[in-house]
Amino acid sequence: MPKPQLAATLKNQLSERFGLAVGGAILAGAVALTGVTGTALASPAGPGAGPVAGAVVGHAATHQHAGHALSYGLDISNYEPLYDWSASSAQFGIVKATEGTAFRDASFARHWRELGDKGIVRGAYHFGHPGNDPIAEADHFLAVVNAQPAKPGDLLVLDLETTDGRSVDQVNAWAKAWLSHVKARTGIAPMFYSGWNFADTYGKGLAEYPLWVAHYGRAKGAVTPPADWKSWTIHQYTDSPIDQNVSALSPDELRALGRRA
Repeated sequence: MPKPQLAATLKNQLSERFGLAVGGAILAGAVALTGVTGTALASPAGPGAGPVAGAVVGHAATHQHAGHALSYGLDISNYEPLYDWSASSAQFGIVKATEGTAFRDASFARHWRELGDKGIVRGAYHFGHPGNDPIAEADHFLAVVNAQPAKPGDLLVLDLETTDGRSVDQVNAWAKAWLSHVKARTGIAPMFYSGWNFADTYGKGLAEYPLWVAHYGRAKGAVTPPADWKSWTIHQYTDSPIDQNVSALSPDELRALGRRA
């Protein structure tokens, strides 16, 4: 997905691309993912998206998981402010809520409400910046999400794709602090989202958090878990014409990872 601080030209390209987006479209031939890849993001000056990667011991499996159909889902930000969830074939939807310590995605409330009306699994993600205080970012995310009506099964996600010039150890410690704080505040383990290479480099010791991994060079579900994860929960396999994902879990199993109330 696009990164924050993108030029206006890229925003325009994304807007044009949204005009072609159809919920449930499954596209092949995705571009290979290299370096940092992830969910769509937005800076305070523009819209963005982004979220998730996480392993679930005993549930999430590799694409060889016999007899278990992959669940299909989308992730959205205000790059797609008018996306019609009522016409979508998605079984789960994850939408951007916040970024940094102050940015709020302008389309979050509408997406959140429409996902609730549709009744599919929904989630909210935060795009993190390791240059900031992780606790301040986590509290900003929770304040925005908690201002909206909640349902049991709502997923929470950290989208981490940038280092802000920090070292591997510093980024790793930042992620652990954000994730553990949200877990302590909510009682559930949030998901961790990133590109495969980024997660493999910076995600050591995060295997307790369900993995949402972006890898565009692989077929749907044909991805191996990076770093210490033993399995993956969601695979983002393309961003064309919109961010598309599959989960190794059924919708009910995904809800079991979400908020209790």
